[in-house]
Amino acid sequence: MSEHQEASALDRSALEIPVPPRDFGTTRRLLIVVLLASIVTPLLFVIVYGYVDYEGRLADSSEVIDRLARVAEEQAVKVLDLNREMSSRIVGMLGSDDDAQVLARQDELHRTLHDTTERLPQIASISIFGENGDLLASSLLYPAPRISVRDRSDFKSAIGQAAPIDISLPLRDVITGTDVFNTTTARHAADGHFLGVVSISLRRDYFLSFYRELAARDDAVTLGLYRRDGGILVRFPTPGLQPAPIRNVPLANAFEGIGPNGRIRVESTLDGVEKLLAYRKAGAYPIYVSAGLAVSAISSRWLLHEGLVALATLIPCACIWLLVVFSLRRLKAEQAAWESWRVEVGMRLSAEATSRQMRRMGALGNLVANVAHDFNNLLMVVKANMELARRKGFNSVEKEVTAVERASVGAEGLARRLLSVARKQPLRQEAIQLNRWLEDDASLIQTSLGENVKLTIGSSETLWPVFVDSTELQSAVINIAVNAKDAMPDGGEFIIQCENVRLVQASGGLQPGEYVVVACSDNGEGMPAAVLQRAFEPLFTTKAASAGTGLGLAQVFAMCEQAAGSARIDSVVGTGTTIRLYLPRWTGEATQEAAALAPSRHTTGSASQGSVLLVEDNEEVAAGLAAVLEVFGWNARHALTGDAALQLLDEGETFDLILSDVQMPGANSGIDVAEKVRRTWPHQAIALMTGYADEFDRAKHAGVTILSKPFNIDDLQALLQRVHVSARTAGPGTELRFS
Repeated sequence: MSEHQEASALDRSALEIPVPPRDFGTTRRLLIVVLLASIVTPLLFVIVYGYVDYEGRLADSSEVIDRLARVAEEQAVKVLDLNREMSSRIVGMLGSDDDAQVLARQDELHRTLHDTTERLPQIASISIFGENGDLLASSLLYPAPRISVRDRSDFKSAIGQAAPIDISLPLRDVITGTDVFNTTTARHAADGHFLGVVSISLRRDYFLSFYRELAARDDAVTLGLYRRDGGILVRFPTPGLQPAPIRNVPLANAFEGIGPNGRIRVESTLDGVEKLLAYRKAGAYPIYVSAGLAVSAISSRWLLHEGLVALATLIPCACIWLLVVFSLRRLKAEQAAWESWRVEVGMRLSAEATSRQMRRMGALGNLVANVAHDFNNLLMVVKANMELARRKGFNSVEKEVTAVERASVGAEGLARRLLSVARKQPLRQEAIQLNRWLEDDASLIQTSLGENVKLTIGSSETLWPVFVDSTELQSAVINIAVNAKDAMPDGGEFIIQCENVRLVQASGGLQPGEYVVVACSDNGEGMPAAVLQRAFEPLFTTKAASAGTGLGLAQVFAMCEQAAGSARIDSVVGTGTTIRLYLPRWTGEATQEAAALAPSRHTTGSASQGSVLLVEDNEEVAAGLAAVLEVFGWNARHALTGDAALQLLDEGETFDLILSDVQMPGANSGIDVAEKVRRTWPHQAIALMTGYADEFDRAKHAGVTILSKPFNIDDLQALLQRVHVSARTAGPGTELRFS
């Protein structure tokens, strides 16, 4: 292929956005449609918004009355708990005294009851009645007047009372004239004989005052206190119907039908207003509190808000109507100007589409890289613990450990592909002679193609060397081969052809220079234009959900770009597809990025080999590495952040090795820690761990050892052996610098 043909092929891939001639008749009809839509759409919006807003207000109102009911319940429970405590104390103070004995202590009892009443504002009076209903002692009067309550319903129910407390309907205290309701507690002798009752009168105005403050001057809010049978003890505001009913029948039915706590919408029998009501049982007492809100108040507030929304919607709509009318009148004058704008509009749309695509790809790359980074940390935990299991003799789980290790290898490959797509995979680049490399990998490529696809490889003996990560290149070719196999379900031919190309001008993102082109062609189904345009997009796939990840061709493109090259696709539906990899020619000397690490797998430390400061914010990864270090005979000290590690060193702590992750919360990352350690303690041995390519490059400039996550435990052991050997041969102060 000539240089001119190469440049033309690359230029054809440039994004072209056609701008069709303007049909002004269609535009006029469209403007009329817009005018109608600007009328109908706001109307629909107001209707839909009004419905949603009304339902939301009902839900919000339900939450409001629920909160009010809970507050009222808490207040009622506190009052009744205190009331029960007072009743219990009085019953305990009286013991088994009969009427005569109680009368003999009337003076003492009066003073005690009077003091109690004075301290508690909710209590109107406390009375002690004998077994026949005669008043024996009172907090209000001494001596107690001759009053009998033998005919009162609460006294009658107390005689055969099964519940610990009985609550009466509201009544007016005969002595003070105060509106109260009574809580009655029966007294019994040790043999079960009925001795009388202790009656505590609770002020209704005490509850009314609290409910008034709780309602916050909202006339639509109602609060109430009820007995189990619906008897009204306290209600704020006062029921509007006269004469006021003594029972709330709908609430009583709810107590029996729904349960102790609930919410109903009902027309109130107390004032004839439809309400949302929430009610709650006050602890274990036969009393319920309720909070209500008038539906009419909700509707009126909703209508006011909806009117403002409709008005706010009408103003911009009126502007749109005026604009459409103006546009219709100016449409003829715009026809000539439109022709001159066509090219400019096309260029602007193209630039915007490219910008959006670049932003989306960048965001997707960051997301993929973050997922892969976290996945690498999980793999570090798995690999560390599997290595511990192996070094501890498996304990009858050798098959299981081996299976997990095999799965870890596959997971590590997936994480590498994710980081490669995100351009964050640490690279181990080397000079490669592609013709010999393809011969060595031919069997692996053929295996990926399957038996029905024939593999043909052609390359020149004068092919230039390239400088790439061989693992990434292998993954790229295999990904292309797998796609070719899927495109040829009935078999076919897959051809790999390599040749030298010299570009004299920049084209399609490639700078002028010398490249080696690896052209991979198949005679399969081909790609339609819509698929071809998105083929290199990460996570885009046309395969079934279980058959592809959308990372294959994205990894191919990322590999080429990381090698300072690019990739191109030509495809014709029904004819086949050709993917060309442009790799820059390598003219320098090859350098090896990784040191030879060859520790013995079965070597473990028995005595202490030294101390390691492990700086890792992921506690699970740190725990796994610490356990491995202990197996190797090293003492591990863990620091969660780089700041904490530097503080330990500032305090005078010393370590044979600092092993730090690069990504770290706080003011200092792992690279910051390495740089500061190099400046302050130049002889301190330090190594970094990372899974990001950009961090990998910066870490290399810091002049420290780098372990690429997820690393093998053998690499870690080799690092420890080097530290140990350096410490023994040269003593403290020897620098550790190998990668």
